[in-house]
Amino acid sequence: MLDFLNELLKEEQGRIISLTYLEIKHLGTTELDRKAIFDLYCENEKGEKFIVELQKSKQNFFKDRTLYYATFPIREQAKRVDWACELKAVYTIAILDFVFDANKNEPDKFRYDVKLSDIETQQVFYDKLTFIYLEMPKFNKSINELETRFDKWLFVLRNLNKLERIPDKLKEQIFEKLFHTAELARFTPDQVRSYENSLKCYRDPKHSLDTARVKAK
Repeated sequence: MLDFLNELLKEEQGRIISLTYLEIKHLGTTELDRKAIFDLYCENEKGEKFIVELQKSKQNFFKDRTLYYATFPIREQAKRVDWACELKAVYTIAILDFVFDANKNEPDKFRYDVKLSDIETQQVFYDKLTFIYLEMPKFNKSINELETRFDKWLFVLRNLNKLERIPDKLKEQIFEKLFHTAELARFTPDQVRSYENSLKCYRDPKHSLDTARVKAK
């Protein structure tokens, strides 16, 4: 996630140093209010919030939903006393497996960056609330056409379920880690237990040997 966000936002953010994962379930102000459950929710070292949503099926009011979700990290920042109303930035990133109807006449544009702006001047009025929509069906680059690290991320997100091995062009540490995680995520409960047992069989003697080496030194 850290690497993906750095590639996605490097022109605006600079480099994000660290991420802390936060509670994904959020309650309304009263028991009757609708709650929100984020796919991923994290915070960087500056206290800025990142909501990442992965939407497989088309949803009529998905833009409304992302706007509603953004209100939770905004509201969380309100302090009861001695608060000057200063907010940290909030980013909502939606990775979509569909195309909005309004965008179908733009087949080559798959990324939409949305901020509050003035209609006449088109200048950004408020830069701390950002929505980024990635319409993945429009990203059609082949493995040989990938030019940037961000291209590689989009290719992986679009094609991970179709790849049986890591293509040579993606043999970087971050993508090898991602492929390994994806393989584990597909395990059945029995396979998970078998994998954990195999790790234990490997780690126990390894730890003993490491201890013996330290003692010998």
